Amino acid sequence: MTRNNYNVTIVGATGNAGMSTLQVLAERNFPINNIFAVASEKSMGKNVSFGDKTLKIQRLSDVDFSNIDIAIFCAGSGVSRKNAAAVTSVGCVIIDKTSYFRLAPKVPLIIPEVNIDALQKGAPLGIVSTPNCVAIPLAMTLKALSALAPVRRIVASTYQAVSGAGRRAVEELYSQAKVIVSGGNIQPNIFAKQIAFNVIPAIGDLYKSGISEEEDKISCEICKILKSNIKVAVTCVRVPVFIGHGMSVACEFAKPFSEEKVYEALENVDGIVVVDRKDGSDTFVTPLDAQGDNAVYVSRIRKDTTVKNGLLYWIVTDNLRKGAALNSVQIAEAMISIDRQLKRFKKP
Repeated sequence: MTRNNYNVTIVGATGNAGMSTLQVLAERNFPINNIFAVASEKSMGKNVSFGDKTLKIQRLSDVDFSNIDIAIFCAGSGVSRKNAAAVTSVGCVIIDKTSYFRLAPKVPLIIPEVNIDALQKGAPLGIVSTPNCVAIPLAMTLKALSALAPVRRIVASTYQAVSGAGRRAVEELYSQAKVIVSGGNIQPNIFAKQIAFNVIPAIGDLYKSGISEEEDKISCEICKILKSNIKVAVTCVRVPVFIGHGMSVACEFAKPFSEEKVYEALENVDGIVVVDRKDGSDTFVTPLDAQGDNAVYVSRIRKDTTVKNGLLYWIVTDNLRKGAALNSVQIAEAMISIDRQLKRFKKP
């Protein structure tokens, strides 16, 4: 590491999240000395782009992590589980995008706009985790709205793009749509049922309780991030959209609030953009509108008259950017602003 520049490795560089992370690092001019792209054996021989440079894919086993300052893990949970201890043991700090470490008590789960103060204590295991791509925008809005009154309960329905399930899921939607339009028959592979021209009301494994793995992740992560016992009920739905997660949220407060203050609270948070009818037009944001953008968009804001102190609103965000890549890069930026040598974040 030079005085102000860092050696960075992206693990899972050929996936949706990995490529987006490389793009965001370049866009934000992260202070990089050397950058390395790591992927699985099947990606050997491939290249990925980083700004105006081309990076050759390497095996994880070929990287000397004792010379790496920050490793951003964008591969599956199994890769993080198998390799994290060895990577952190040689002084490399991991920013992990997978779900494996998110609920670990000693691993900070960070959204910079929400709980950046949690980074001040460092990272005892040498790992900082970034939340689920739905939990990030949801927690950002709840943090903003909690300034009005304590939030008692939320009920959310998510409408999640196929890119959240990886590149092969994107390819499956694309190929199914082509086959169906041409009158052919399809055989689902990545998804349990046909995803083209359809919606699937389950993401992840279904527990015996009927709750899905994704729904459980979101509710648990929200409570950890906000340090709250807020009641969270979620239904997760996969929709035939390539990029961009949408979410309908019903929120109940402990005290009365004014609609005007809702707009004010949301607009005062960096990263949240309110696009709504308050200007006299019938305006809302769709996943396509948010694609390629870093913002968390909020629209369809209105009071819920069926409950006391209720609020309804709609969230849209690009799941590959703020839902994944941008959040991890913001964490890295925050870490070097707190401790340029990263000593506070390295495993003892």
